[in-house]
Amino acid sequence: MEKGFFTQLFDFSFTEFITTKIIKFIYILGMIVTGLATIGIIISGFSQSVVIGIVALIFSPLIFIIYVIILRVWLEIIIVIFRISENTELLKGKE
Repeated sequence: MEKGFFTQLFDFSFTEFITTKIIKFIYILGMIVTGLATIGIIISGFSQSVVIGIVALIFSPLIFIIYVIILRVWLEIIIVIFRISENTELLKGKE
């Protein structure tokens, strides 16, 4: 039987993982933060000069995509580690 979210959150023995349940939220939050940082780069560029602003406007989407790719890869690595753990527990139970 699966425990509730807050029960899992305050499980000090770490028998249940919550990371696999909140990973989508972390990804969305990371994309929002990255998007706001990208907008901040553009605004900062235009506040310095028009030329720097235009350069920031051109390159900031590329920077956004690179950061989202890095975020996605890190989160996928985390999920793979947790799935390995879950599958190992399943194999251990079959013995």
